Amino acid sequence: MESVADILRLKPSLVIGSVPFKAEVVAKLLEAPLNFLAKNPRTLADIQNDIRLLGGITQHQAQAERVIQRMEREFTAIAKRAVANRDKISRKLRVYCEAWPNPRISSPPWVAELVEICGAEMVVPGGQKVPEEEVAAGRPDVIVLAWAATGVKAKPGTAYNVAAWKDVPAVRAKQVHVVRDELLNTPGPPLIAGARELLRIFTQAAAKASRG
Repeated sequence: MESVADILRLKPSLVIGSVPFKAEVVAKLLEAPLNFLAKNPRTLADIQNDIRLLGGITQHQAQAERVIQRMEREFTAIAKRAVANRDKISRKLRVYCEAWPNPRISSPPWVAELVEICGAEMVVPGGQKVPEEEVAAGRPDVIVLAWAATGVKAKPGTAYNVAAWKDVPAVRAKQVHVVRDELLNTPGPPLIAGARELLRIFTQAAAKASRG
């Protein structure tokens, strides 16, 4: 939707918004008046609860539970693959995932959980503004760029050119990767593909490190 007018033209009985949304847009929707449901999931558990809530609202509880079960099943399988890969590396990879470059904002907290599922660890808290120096102090082995609403248009060069990061292991080893933003920033089933992509990146990075 490009504007509040576009939304109103559809005459919805319910509008669902997920953070971040603009307060002025919400205010205009409420003036209509419309029923507005604001969502702000932070963790994978929050995402499951939201799916259950939406399933209840739409009277599709059984389908919602199937979605949740599929996500849990897939994450368990990915975690098992990550465990199988651990004998190839001497330690957990350290990872920085970024949702926006200016100001720098780390990926949502649920991405940190995906990183853990994939056998690695985030070096900064999720979903926060982070100084470049804090990222550098975390010494990530891998940097993942999944800039919100940009698809795959994030630019690795911006990471390689950060002065504070010149000695960061990920920069020195050319381990800055772009992941399609929907796969990490969408609080729902697309996170399955996002976790698979993270595992692929981490596996390759670990293999390269063991050879070097």
